[in-house]
Amino acid sequence: MILKNLRLSVVLLLICGLIYPLAMTGVAQVVMPTQASGSLIADANGKVVGSELIGQTFTDPQYFWGRISSIDNNAAGSGSNNYAPSNPALTERVQKDIAAFLAANPGVAQADIPADLLTNSGSGLDPHISPKAAAIQVQRVAKARNLDPAKVQALVAENTEGRSMGVFGEPRVNVLKLNLALDQLK
Repeated sequence: MILKNLRLSVVLLLICGLIYPLAMTGVAQVVMPTQASGSLIADANGKVVGSELIGQTFTDPQYFWGRISSIDNNAAGSGSNNYAPSNPALTERVQKDIAAFLAANPGVAQADIPADLLTNSGSGLDPHISPKAAAIQVQRVAKARNLDPAKVQALVAENTEGRSMGVFGEPRVNVLKLNLALDQLK
């Protein structure tokens, strides 16, 4: 009886621990090769700079900033702090982020800051911001790079993705892709 159970355990271990994962990896590579490989993005020199599926932290004024990440965009520790709106820690963090944003973006009113620049996504890893969140940063980025704001706004428009399959989600801008395109401007 023990030998029979041991053989069954080995067979199930091979099926569930080796054959099935390898088969699913193979199917994923064929059906969705970009996502299965981690959706890595390289700069103009071919250096891998990140994944288009995981948010990056940009703090330099010459780059567009993404969403707040309480986990520093660390995929291994995904998930947000899930503070309740009444939590003083959330209020303190948001007030600090508003002050930093307003200091870096003169002329912007607090009421005009889109919520996605002040809040985490559910996973804390969202690489996208709304087109409005990108547009409100155009003046800062253009000034820091000595570029015409209209040229930077056009780049935002070029990098704005529509709804998935035309109906799901909202229009969005991938911050990493936008910043890489910005680096290509001369």
